[in-house]
Amino acid sequence: MAHVVAGGNENFDSLLKRFNKKVQQDGILSEVRRHEHYEKPSVRRKRKRAANRRKSARSSRS
Repeated sequence: MAHVVAGGNENFDSLLKRFNKKVQQDGILSEVRRHEHYEKPSVRRKRKRAANRRKSARSSRS
């Protein structure tokens, strides 16, 4: 659960901006979207393989 504490004179906009950044870094929204619908194990394996391929392609370019 993302948690931010308001500073002394901090306005709502900056607090909301910090909260959104924290949620993005923690990966909460992507996790919720992933669990929104059931994913068959074969689809999950296929998605993981594609992610690994993208990751290895990125690292080999560097």
